[in-house]
Amino acid sequence: MSSPRVTMADVARRCGVSPMTVSYCYNRPDRVAPETLRRVREVAAELGYHGPDPTARSLRRRHNGALGVVLGEHLAYAFEDPQARRFLAGVAEVCRERGVGLNLIPTTGAEQDGERVRSAAVDGYIVWTTVDTDPVLEVVTGLGKPVAIHGGPAVPGAELVTIDNRASARDLAARTFAGARRPAVLSLPFDRDREPRLETGPVAEAVPFPVTRERLLGVYDHCREAGLDPRGLPVAVVARNDRYEAEAMADALFDVRADAVVAMSDQLAFAVLDAARRRGLSVPADIAVAGWDDDPDAGREGLTTIAQSLFDQGRACALIALGDGAPRREPGWAATVRASTR
Repeated sequence: MSSPRVTMADVARRCGVSPMTVSYCYNRPDRVAPETLRRVREVAAELGYHGPDPTARSLRRRHNGALGVVLGEHLAYAFEDPQARRFLAGVAEVCRERGVGLNLIPTTGAEQDGERVRSAAVDGYIVWTTVDTDPVLEVVTGLGKPVAIHGGPAVPGAELVTIDNRASARDLAARTFAGARRPAVLSLPFDRDREPRLETGPVAEAVPFPVTRERLLGVYDHCREAGLDPRGLPVAVVARNDRYEAEAMADALFDVRADAVVAMSDQLAFAVLDAARRRGLSVPADIAVAGWDDDPDAGREGLTTIAQSLFDQGRACALIALGDGAPRREPGWAATVRASTR
């Protein structure tokens, strides 16, 4: 039979002090005389008392000391996707500064997602970009805790942190499609089905993922301004933001003789550059290419790209989820022009 659990009151009786004094020794040691602090710690060690129950303390304070990041992906995505890694590094930096933990909460679209998110012992939530109809959005915004959504969608009860994807896409398409006869797009996934495919002029407004939708709308804006019919624009959709998995869809664009490609990330743009090298094509004379994020490898590859700081956006989301409120300004972006465009 196990011995009864040692309590704070047991330590207090042995030391001849109040339970409040014992509590201060663990939570506010600066308010306790050094000799008393030493005595309480010695007695606690002797009795096998390890300090206040953190769960009970959290319930009393309504404070858990952790942030929850809701990922509509498998857990490995947080470590494999370059964009997610840089974003989470920004979140983790704030957690380090504030002395709070980080809870990654993967969701898959299953019925259990809501309960998994609801039961997480966190003080605020960060939602990685998801589809407009994700039921998790209603869950997190109904818990009375701060919520930040990265990338979208914008919903009541949450703060949105994202660049102007439509404006940046319009700018990038203008630079990339200059002088092109057969422009095309290599797109991030449209929806949670993640089906790779080649489409011609898909309806941008119908795309469920907000970042993909806004970037496609921006490309279409430029096409109309340049006298191009977006309904004839080849759009290759990938399953994942992965340089090597995107090879097949990059090849599909070469099969339709694309001579300029706006890729929705640097990783996808690298896949196009790889495909061009395999064919012995010259960049940008035969094929112009551009991407997003200004990945660390973008400079070496000479890639024109939209620079944005996912690290800073991660920091902004973490501060919102800790209750600091939204940043005063929308995250910035800038076109970094290199040798991959004409």
